[in-house]
Amino acid sequence: MSDAVQESVPSAGRTTTGPEPLPPVEPSLGAQFYARVALDPAREAFRAPTSGGGWESWSWGRSAERVTELAAGFLALGMQPEDRVSIAMNTRLDWIFADLAVMCAGGATTTVYPSTNAEDVAYIVHDSGSRYVVVEDAAQLAKVTADRRALPDVDKVIILDTSQADLSTRTDEWVITLEDLAGRGRALLAESPEAVHEATHAVTPDRLATLIYTSGTTGRPKGVELTHGNWTYEGAAVGPLDLIRRDDLHFLWLPLSHSFGKLLLAAQMQIGFATAVDGRVDKIVDNLAAVRPTVMAGAPRIYEKVYARVVSMNSAEGGAKAKIFDWAIGVGKQVVALRADGKPVPALLGVQHRLADRLVYSKIKDRMGGRIRHFVSGSAALSQDVGSWFEACGLPILEGYGLTETSAGSIVNRPGRNRVGTVGLPFPGTEVRIADDGEILVRGGGVMRGYHNLPEQTAEVLVGDGWLATGDIGEIDDDGAVRITDRKKDLIKTSGGKYIAPSLIEAKFKALCPILGNVIVHANNRNYATALVTLDPDVMAGFAEAEGITGGTDTWSTDPKVLQTVRDSMAQLNAGLNRWETIKDVRILDHDLSVDEGELTPSLKIKRKVVETRYADLLQSMYPNG
Repeated sequence: MSDAVQESVPSAGRTTTGPEPLPPVEPSLGAQFYARVALDPAREAFRAPTSGGGWESWSWGRSAERVTELAAGFLALGMQPEDRVSIAMNTRLDWIFADLAVMCAGGATTTVYPSTNAEDVAYIVHDSGSRYVVVEDAAQLAKVTADRRALPDVDKVIILDTSQADLSTRTDEWVITLEDLAGRGRALLAESPEAVHEATHAVTPDRLATLIYTSGTTGRPKGVELTHGNWTYEGAAVGPLDLIRRDDLHFLWLPLSHSFGKLLLAAQMQIGFATAVDGRVDKIVDNLAAVRPTVMAGAPRIYEKVYARVVSMNSAEGGAKAKIFDWAIGVGKQVVALRADGKPVPALLGVQHRLADRLVYSKIKDRMGGRIRHFVSGSAALSQDVGSWFEACGLPILEGYGLTETSAGSIVNRPGRNRVGTVGLPFPGTEVRIADDGEILVRGGGVMRGYHNLPEQTAEVLVGDGWLATGDIGEIDDDGAVRITDRKKDLIKTSGGKYIAPSLIEAKFKALCPILGNVIVHANNRNYATALVTLDPDVMAGFAEAEGITGGTDTWSTDPKVLQTVRDSMAQLNAGLNRWETIKDVRILDHDLSVDEGELTPSLKIKRKVVETRYADLLQSMYPNG
């Protein structure tokens, strides 16, 4: 048993359950949508960017009109219950409307990451048995039409943006436009006004709603079957937690092909808040200032980049400003620690905290729109250092935990009870147990129906009586909060027999060295640990200017100042690690890892085996004695 697992043995067998009661739910996501429309027809539901640079507001009533005509369009094409519809789009309002239309027509959505290559698109569309495919533009269309013979089940391909797609040369109607689909829907509704509502209310909670293919760090992706009951449970479970309220404005940029994005939509149907939607990652900071949301959810990499950018800019300024900044963060951390322990803040420290807010925190908050109550983080582990820094600035990040197999959400920190370093308490109605070997088991309304057409793999993770074996190692503290220590399969073992939890070390390294983009700790069957690191191009640009580093981006990895900065941070990291965990050597790659090169999953997790294989010679150079 690993040292990481041994630390959690005291909580082995311990179970924790979410305490809040669940509100009533509708039988399906489509029914939940129409129930929300009936309650709030004139209230804002969505906000989307316009071509002119502004934002257009959509009420629930107006949104329902669009969803209904698209749902009717699918019915006009002959959609049957649980017919799969693959959607290959970036995060945008049209994705949401297409997905809701599928839900309301009784079908099931198969999500496809826009970055997926043509071969994997064909695999997902075929394996899911998709009858229809909705694509965003010519680039996505080309992936589907590359080999029509590989997709014998597909009846129609529906394209949104035809500006770069020449459909005039097609002699059949295998490819139609989204407006063509809406037109067919309007014609059907003219004849049968209740067709969509009848289809919606025929859907039961056990019916398939979504197939999400796990991006996977190895092997072919598996299709996770999530039902309408899974999603309505998730939406209802978020409601009592005060994570997001009816009067909040939520900013959504997360990939809707990912379960985290879909969870947020399910919560919106239940709670009724408004969502501003724009999936362009490079526009996140600008959009925060323009939209001024009150809540945003994201993956840890986004918060790491904000942290790295602010910290590096402050360091580059130096002098009095840097000293004031560091003082303010220190004051904030003192206040957070006292409040976490339930202790009062002394008067002098309170005065200092208010001054620090005026001088430092308020400027950081303003850059993010000035109205954020809190952020929510999921999808991967958040560095405790990064979480503490945001908390000190008055921008708490409520870290949560879940898998695609649990409909994204199972555990989360609560507002006002944020336990940095943990993922919080289970959702209402969800139980979490630590197995004897330290593995986290989850049972509740979010647990999947199973893997699509993979009964053996399903049986491996659904281990009896409704429990899902997550593959993650963790522990439960005396207050019922859950702490994730690592992936069960990612624990690496040195040749000396010691186990190392790489993800925790990697997150710590990035927090200590803001210029880093990605970190890969390597130690499996070696007598000590080493690391490959990449540089964050955005942060490095400011660092290079401040340090007078000349040359292009391709020379940064060999610059002596960069190497010294990385090695100094490595020494600081090692000071806080067990002897067998310490990093003995490091190499800086001359480029960042990417999804396109197959080194990262679409949700930005490192494909460890791919990276270690690709850079095997570089890794070997750090082990001169074999």
